[in-house]
Amino acid sequence: MTKDQKVVAIQEIKDLLQDAKVVYVADLDGLNAAKSSEFRRQAFKQNIKIKVVKNTLLQKAMEQIEGVDYSEMFQTFKGNTALMVSETANGPAKLIQGFRKKEDKPALKSAYLQETFYVGDENLTALANIKSREEMIGEIIGLLQSPIQRVVSALQNKSEAVEATTEEVAAPAVEETPAAESTEETPSAE
Repeated sequence: MTKDQKVVAIQEIKDLLQDAKVVYVADLDGLNAAKSSEFRRQAFKQNIKIKVVKNTLLQKAMEQIEGVDYSEMFQTFKGNTALMVSETANGPAKLIQGFRKKEDKPALKSAYLQETFYVGDENLTALANIKSREEMIGEIIGLLQSPIQRVVSALQNKSEAVEATTEEVAAPAVEETPAAESTEETPSAE
């Protein structure tokens, strides 16, 4: 790789990382071409950008990014490295976890999200369990709707109970009225 090619590659990595809030570094070593393509296809479907990079170029690009000190991740830059960038915090972790149900790889090397670094494959389950923004919004809406639904339900049940009580009170009165009329008619007829 020439120096010009390296400069271009570093710039591409920087462009990918510049505004990234979620960055994962994974090890794809051991995946053959078909499995690697399947992993990339699944990543594309989930809107996860994936790029296989050289470790030294990735480190140089990360050193040039302003605002984030990625140095905690540098120790994991050994062997095959795939850079994964996503909008959802748990997207890449769920992708890796789902793919590992069939295969031993890919392995998580490190991750940066929500201004925190996670180093090592043992963090994969914790990262997969982090709720995405959409999941959190859904839960909040559910929590907000729950009391409102209870109030509406209680009001509906209350109005149904009042209607049922009114019908029960009205029904015996209707039954008593014809009986009272028939007793009155009998003495009048004599």
